[in-house]
Amino acid sequence: MAGVGHNGGPSMEPGQVWRTHAWRQAQKALMPNAIPMLVLKMRMNRAAELGMDYRTYAKVRQYSGQDIMGLLFSSNALRIFGSGGEMPEAEARTLSEVRNARRLALVHPPAAPATVLAATRALEDAARAPRLVDSWSEMRARVQGLIQAQRLPGSAVLVIGDAPLEAEWVAAGRAAGYLPSAEYFRHQAV
Repeated sequence: MAGVGHNGGPSMEPGQVWRTHAWRQAQKALMPNAIPMLVLKMRMNRAAELGMDYRTYAKVRQYSGQDIMGLLFSSNALRIFGSGGEMPEAEARTLSEVRNARRLALVHPPAAPATVLAATRALEDAARAPRLVDSWSEMRARVQGLIQAQRLPGSAVLVIGDAPLEAEWVAAGRAAGYLPSAEYFRHQAV
């Protein structure tokens, strides 16, 4: 045991290599190599509630270290173009099937957040998307502002977008990850 004046270096006592090996083996024996079946079923159900396949959900969960509590869509991903704010039926149906997660959107002009919210019940909140000319701090304020208004940690929100610059919202919002819209909305891939 390290005492006063110990520099924190390796132990000089004999058998240190063996003790390290034994400790690592004991740790491996305690940690299961596979997820228990009940946990796996719960996570598969959670992925289905979010409208995602299990493999994608598991990757995001592993990266962020926690469950996804919010989905942040860009208006591009939702196929909301123009000032009317209407979302195509396929996207609206997919969003309406999401359970136990906030459905948020960052809306690009000419659409307005209030117009988009009035046009669909599939979203719970919306805000203006960062503009191309916004500084990093302005982008961060817009993305984090919407997330924090929902009282969600950024690391529990998955960004779903359809433009290269929207992937930067992950870093700006300290989000769980980025998913291209064609991977979330399978019908967009064809």
